[in-house]
Formats: sequence, structure tokens, C-alpha cells
Amino acid sequence: QVYLVESGGGLVQAGGSLRLSCAASGHTVSVGSMAWFRQTPEKEREFVAAISGTGVTTYYKESVKGRFLISSDNAKNTLYLQMNTLTPEDTAVYYCAARGQSWPLLTTTARADYWGQGTQVTVSS
Repeated sequence: QVYLVESGGGLVQAGGSLRLSCAASGHTVSVGSMAWFRQTPEKEREFVAAISGTGVTTYYKESVKGRFLISSDNAKNTLYLQMNTLTPEDTAVYYCAARGQSWPLLTTTARADYWGQGTQVTVSS
């Protein structure tokens, strides 16, 4: 079992930045690819960014490319999402997810084996 706990969400003005963290615990040696997803009350949970188990390969939702940066610190068992130039459309609950395989990347909710509880990000205009 792997446990994921997100932190770093909050309220920020448009154009601002936030850094989300996701601390993994438990049987972390089994974790491969990790990712961030987000969800609003009006939409299904959607993919935001993913990273391979080695941290070498990343992949992003088109609308966040150039603004968001996913990274991992395997020594600390922590996943990060640096979010810059935020817009109100980025408002959502952000979830950390993990899967047991490093490939293919965790880009769909169906591939996730573990989920965090989510952290709210609100961007005001």
C-alpha cells in the first residue's frame, strides 16, 4: 500500500504561482510513474502532468505546457508541481496519483493505483 498526501494549495491571484507537494509513504519502492490530476464540480477528473519513475520523462496537458513543471525527489519520496502564470481556469482540486509501473506514464485515471485526498487551488481574477 502507498499513501499520498498533497499540500501547498491555496488562494492566489491570476498571474501568481503556487507549488504543490505530494508526500508518498508506505511501500514506495513499488511506485513507478506519478502524476497530477485536477477536478472541478463541473468536470471529470483530468490529467495535468506526469513523470516517470526515474524522473527523466515528463508529459503535460497542452494547456499547462510552459507554465507548470512537474518534478520529483526520490530521496524524499516527494512529488512536486510548480504552477506559474495561473489563471482562473486552473481553479480545481488537485490530486496526486501513482502507479506501480514506470511505463507507460500515468496519464489517465484508469492507470492510477493510488490517490491522494486532494488540495484545493483557487485562482481569483
